[in-house]
Amino acid sequence: MSVLPSGEQWTIEAGGYEATVVSVGGGLRGLTYDGRPVLLGYGEDEPAHAGIGQHMFPWPNRITDGKYSFEDIDQQLYLTEPARQNAIHGLTRWANWSRVDGDAASVEAGHRLHGQPGYPHQLDLRLGYRLSDDGLTVTATATNVGSSDAPYGYGTHPYLSVGRVIDECVLEFSAAEWLEVSPERMMPIGLAPVDGSPYDFRSGRAIGGLEIDNTFTGLGGGSWSVTLSDPDSGARAVLSSDTPWLQLYTGAAIGRTALAVEPMTCPPNAFITGQNLVVLKPGESHTTTFRVSA
Repeated sequence: MSVLPSGEQWTIEAGGYEATVVSVGGGLRGLTYDGRPVLLGYGEDEPAHAGIGQHMFPWPNRITDGKYSFEDIDQQLYLTEPARQNAIHGLTRWANWSRVDGDAASVEAGHRLHGQPGYPHQLDLRLGYRLSDDGLTVTATATNVGSSDAPYGYGTHPYLSVGRVIDECVLEFSAAEWLEVSPERMMPIGLAPVDGSPYDFRSGRAIGGLEIDNTFTGLGGGSWSVTLSDPDSGARAVLSSDTPWLQLYTGAAIGRTALAVEPMTCPPNAFITGQNLVVLKPGESHTTTFRVSA
């Protein structure tokens, strides 16, 4: 019997929603509402590509050169984005996760991250998916089961979809600042005001041909949301969370068929700068939640 590229498939349903969670990376292979896509998916016979539905433990986004120092010890991560000489999107996207709980409307998956070169820490990780009439709620938890303090961050990589090219869709979200990065290596340069920039979508407007692959912050201090709408059909896809950082990507790698909306607990290079970096002491846990609805 052959093994699917995304591993075991766990499908859940409730309130008109259907989602498929997979064992490779504990990822989300798709989410639909009444048969139409709310999150971009991929085929059962395909591996995840362009980060679709993947989770980023124990750091989101990039670490320049894969080098950082924690508690006065220098670390070198594998360069998983070799073209740009970066360590990208954590260590668990291609790891095998196990289903540890669930029912017809929910799945909980778990994975133990063991220490390795560049990250000598042990974490127990849990991903909880639950469907209801209100949509999909995803909870990500990390617990330090090792004997030393561990630097930690989390992000995820879902793509909002209303079933058409996003150039023709209306985007609405509110942020105070956006992070400028170098075009060659995506290295952080500095924060700039959203007001007066091409990235001001507070009133909602068509995306057009604008390319976005940037981090945003100043999201209101509480729960924030990003809404993608089809101006013709009225179809909407909404992602909300309470993380202090958010990455948007207009999806050139997937032909601009969906918009990546990535909640992040910290910005790029947080292992280097310490900005919003969580330090998990032995026995401590950290939990993050995001929600998706039609």
